[in-house]
Amino acid sequence: MSSNWFVLSRNLVCCFLIGLSALVSSTAIANVVSSSEASVLKNRFRIDHMVDSVTLFIQRQYGSAPVVIVLPDGSKWYASRHPEQVQWVDGLSGDMVTIEKPMPGPWQLIGRVVEGSTIQKISKLGIRVEPLPQPLFQGERVKVTAHLLGDEQRLRMAGLDYLVEWTARFISEHLPGDENFASGTLIVGSYKDHGEGLDERPDDGIFTGKINLNQPWGHYTFQVKVRNNVFTRESTHKFVLSPIPIEIDVIEPEDPLTGRYKLFIKVNEEVVQLADTHLDLELVGPAGLQLPITQNGLALAQTEIALPEVSDFGSYRIKGVAASTTTSGREIILSLPEKFFNLIEPPKPPPSAEELAAVAAKKAAIAEKKAKDDAIFWIITVNLVLLILGTLLLLIWRKRRNLKEALAATQQRLDQEKEKDIGPSLDEIDLTMPEDLPEEEKN
Repeated sequence: MSSNWFVLSRNLVCCFLIGLSALVSSTAIANVVSSSEASVLKNRFRIDHMVDSVTLFIQRQYGSAPVVIVLPDGSKWYASRHPEQVQWVDGLSGDMVTIEKPMPGPWQLIGRVVEGSTIQKISKLGIRVEPLPQPLFQGERVKVTAHLLGDEQRLRMAGLDYLVEWTARFISEHLPGDENFASGTLIVGSYKDHGEGLDERPDDGIFTGKINLNQPWGHYTFQVKVRNNVFTRESTHKFVLSPIPIEIDVIEPEDPLTGRYKLFIKVNEEVVQLADTHLDLELVGPAGLQLPITQNGLALAQTEIALPEVSDFGSYRIKGVAASTTTSGREIILSLPEKFFNLIEPPKPPPSAEELAAVAAKKAAIAEKKAKDDAIFWIITVNLVLLILGTLLLLIWRKRRNLKEALAATQQRLDQEKEKDIGPSLDEIDLTMPEDLPEEEKN
């Protein structure tokens, strides 16, 4: 326990548990407080003058706003506004409030407190953590629990999981020869009371740990700490994480294309019982391949089993679990490390001289054909270009000639019209008098 445990032990600690939801069965409620007491207390309670510190556990309807605390003198405290000596944590379904030197007298809660809620006075607040089993192995799936205690009794309240945070750590002892010699402090999991995974029922006050045991083997200190802004509690004990007693490996055949891959299984029979060791594995490969591999019981500590035949080139992996019984009689489930292998397409043999000559001849024929095709292409292209250019030049020449002839004809027509408009010229006019005119006309 942390030093806070001893500080609170010297003080009179009163924790008020504001009951269970009306949806909880009457039997569960009876384990906390009688129904008659619950109907009388409602949301009011009294603190006497001898109390030095008090903690309130308040259960309210899920998603509702934090409660308002009314003091004996009529003043009010809120989750966002309260004195410095008050520590307040609000969650989705409850509040946890610690008050140092509370004012004696009647107190009241205002908010959507769950109907049937009650108050129970306790003198101490602590935790109880179930120790890890021994021997404990790498990759083991283990179920461990912890409780939040009031007066050495398990506290339970709907939504309590939202108000506290549990953290589990492995602290290496740094012993020479251990695999974890160079390891420090490892965060390996947490505890939850949400009814998921290994936790059996939500809000029953039993916090179940989800511990990751895929860690280096060796001597550790197991540290579990529960905290929020109101309090902190800690529990520690030493343990040994042992190497995994069941190992698997892949044996590659001499000819991967025609041979069968095998799985080599090695079991430490001094630790687990061979007859009670069962394997549930799966072979995963390319193109969505998923093939089961099972082995019920083992006769020898070292066993080989043939894997399903594989033919597609690519990567394969083997994953799964082993269920067994230790020599001490404890049932265990182990997550086995994944194993990988690759089926690679073999390289082709080098070509012979005849094949090289045939390839060269084929390449030469292709190159010759390409050269001919290119020559024909350019001949056709050049001829087409010349034909097009010649046609264009002929059209231009003919157009210019026609235009020139048209201009000449137009000019000739204009000249003729001009001569008609002017009449005969002076050189063409005859100014001599006719001889046969009378004399008087001549005069």
